Amino acid sequence: MRIASLDAATLEACLSAAVAAPSFFNTQPWRYRLDPDTVTLEVRAAPERSLRHADPVGRAVHVSVGASVFNLRVAALHFGWAPLVRLLPSPEDPGLLARVRMTAPVHRNAVKFRADLYPAIWRRHSSRMPFSGRPVPPQVRAELAEAAPGEGALVAFPEPAETARLLRVVAEAEHRNRADTDRGMESRRWLHPDEGGVADIGLPRTVLGPQDAREQIPMRDFTAQRHPELLPAQDFETTPVIALLTTAHDRRTDWLRAGQALEHVLLVATAHGLRASLLHQPMEWPDLRRELNPVPDHTGHVQMLIRLGYGPEGPTTPRRAPYEVTDPGTVR
Repeated sequence: MRIASLDAATLEACLSAAVAAPSFFNTQPWRYRLDPDTVTLEVRAAPERSLRHADPVGRAVHVSVGASVFNLRVAALHFGWAPLVRLLPSPEDPGLLARVRMTAPVHRNAVKFRADLYPAIWRRHSSRMPFSGRPVPPQVRAELAEAAPGEGALVAFPEPAETARLLRVVAEAEHRNRADTDRGMESRRWLHPDEGGVADIGLPRTVLGPQDAREQIPMRDFTAQRHPELLPAQDFETTPVIALLTTAHDRRTDWLRAGQALEHVLLVATAHGLRASLLHQPMEWPDLRRELNPVPDHTGHVQMLIRLGYGPEGPTTPRRAPYEVTDPGTVR
């Protein structure tokens, strides 16, 4: 039986959704190639956009690519295709992180995601602005937690005392990052003067946002300044809501699954009108990352801390066009 073809407009829409995923420092460390005979998209790491000091083993690259794969799945379902995903499908080719084969047509009963996740892809972006004190309703927290297990991860909402402990670990990681010359130089290389510049990766300075005047929530300073008191400051929320995303193991496949779970949670949050920012700093220091493991049993491996709340959108980060992240001839 001949496999149905993927028309150019649908392919471009799916790839646009894929590149809308979050990535560490907005490096967008992915490339795609379509095999038209099997209607399969290969998703590869882009090593030239990795971070040698902040992400030496490539964990953040895998998480970012996993988020991109999840967006591909959501877009495929939106357009009536059933995506079949294989992670790390070729052991002899470690740069090939996933294959997403489109099978069609998809039966309505097979759709597992909320119908509003696809439009949420285009609204989702990190907000580094202060959030309001409005609490996140228990039913929304429950739905966010339910989004992760199907992707191979867990999401928990620590109690206030544990949240305070986690934020102290983040603060220590932020302090180390600012004091580390190599990491500071690496961070600044991904900054650009303004949002209207020519760069389509990295972070415009306009998206950085302020610091917490109370020093309770350690927002990342991508400029890696050694004098945080010189940074613009505002009062952030006094009772921050932090979601802890963990996996049972810490292999490359777990990192890819964590990325899919992360994006599922972020899209559900967006559909509910929530804003989010990622507190990634402790993930970059092995000893501090271990300190994040849930107490008292310290089981699992923390892959991300997600700050959630209600507040302003904040500015957006740029994205590369589909033709810039695909092999020649994939998108015309």
